[in-house]
Amino acid sequence: MSETLLDVVHETRYAYSARVDVANHIAYLLPRGGPRQAVDEATLAIDPAPSHHADGIDAFGNRRTFFAMYAPHDALRVVARSRVRLADVVSPDPALSAEWRLTRESLRYAAGRRYDAAAEFAFASPFVARAPELAEYAAASFAEGTTVLAGAIDLMSRIHRDFRYDPSSTEVSTPMLEAFRMRHGVCQDFAHVMIGALRSIGLAARYVSGYLVTQPSSGESRLLGADASHAWVAVYCPQLGWIDLDPTNDIVVGSRHVTVAIGRDYGDVTPLRGVIRGGGAHVLTVGVSVVPRSACR
Repeated sequence: MSETLLDVVHETRYAYSARVDVANHIAYLLPRGGPRQAVDEATLAIDPAPSHHADGIDAFGNRRTFFAMYAPHDALRVVARSRVRLADVVSPDPALSAEWRLTRESLRYAAGRRYDAAAEFAFASPFVARAPELAEYAAASFAEGTTVLAGAIDLMSRIHRDFRYDPSSTEVSTPMLEAFRMRHGVCQDFAHVMIGALRSIGLAARYVSGYLVTQPSSGESRLLGADASHAWVAVYCPQLGWIDLDPTNDIVVGSRHVTVAIGRDYGDVTPLRGVIRGGGAHVLTVGVSVVPRSACR
């Protein structure tokens, strides 16, 4: 099996108009390992140096960093550097997944039935509602007899066709249903809409944050969302496990996607957030670079 070796750099800068006296932050910036991804190294550089720093693993298995600043400062720079190996995987055969109604039934509670941990991703979450209009939209992809993966791939393609990628159209706080009705947004919106549609018909889907290769190989087109953190969807197929799909680019996730964290929605895996005292207005600058180093065998 061949592998792709990638160097990842994610730099975040905050410039504050007034002094920050105290700050507490949580970061999801260090990639997690997985079946198709191995992390050779990952470091986080914080300037100014934090007064307190602690790394841990959250409830979803993500690498999470807490840091606090107790000294006054008017700027913050956080640089995450990682080296990851992505295995080249064959896209799964949609016909090998179960019929979607059977999967929906298996995720419902029934006395005496074995609990499936994926069921927790079939409910609404703070950023993703379940709604009749989302179920109606999803229904066009899930006729009777359709397998989970075949329907999810069709839904992904429809969202890609029906929605316009527009970085200026929404903000982090824009409700998912508003983005759905406007039919435009960014990768976060595309992912939330697809997750909401899948959950609204009783299937399990989770939010995946990560990066795209920013310098594609010769002959490959540049993917949408490659200049910043990216987001996509993982749909649960009992026979195949979690299958990652990128509705922004209408592709099954492969060796150009680096996974950082998974959760119910964006709120679980926000790259960097915090609470500060002071600061006034601020200017945020984010830069991402994901560059292949070599192809290994």
